[in-house]
Amino acid sequence: MRPISEEDLTTRARIRDAALGLFAEHGVKATTIRGIAAVSGVSPGLVQHHFGTKEELRQACDDYVLGYLREQIDVGVTGGNLEKPEFIENVHRTAPPLMKYLGRALVDGSPGAAAMFDELVTMTEEHLSHEGHSEADHRARAAVLTAMKLGIAVLHEHVSRALGADVYSTPGTVRVGKAQLDLIRPEFLGRELFEQARTGLDRLEERQ
Repeated sequence: MRPISEEDLTTRARIRDAALGLFAEHGVKATTIRGIAAVSGVSPGLVQHHFGTKEELRQACDDYVLGYLREQIDVGVTGGNLEKPEFIENVHRTAPPLMKYLGRALVDGSPGAAAMFDELVTMTEEHLSHEGHSEADHRARAAVLTAMKLGIAVLHEHVSRALGADVYSTPGTVRVGKAQLDLIRPEFLGRELFEQARTGLDRLEERQ
């Protein structure tokens, strides 16, 4: 097997990104290999060369989005970077197409979307269990909190209309983030994490 060249990796990423956008906008069923090829500027045969079938391409998109979410949670929450505007700006720049894809995948239903939801619940449950309250039903709290937060991705167009600002713009990100914190007790997330998130949003707002 020949080694994968840098050009191949770039082409593969371009195809994947095109598929992410089209799957998010039109759904998997209505999206064609030909359409993905046209947006990514390659031939349909090259799409199939890199990914095989459309289902395999969707799986690659699922894996990419889940990997991104894991990385951002690790860097932001575990790494204690939520208060840094650079971290928030990076998420603000990179997350929108992935979150739109995830929102559509959750509505359309797929094993990948289900796996992403389940893993986010598990990661949230692990964090909540570290905050004490041993009598609490951490699994239920984690499932409900995950559903509430992912609801923004599913309903982003409606939330944007209600706010008069795109939830993926900087002003929209700040308003949504602060509203979420206003609705959650600091003790629930942990006072330190809560304050980091609040500080990060304040600093991002100051940069507007």
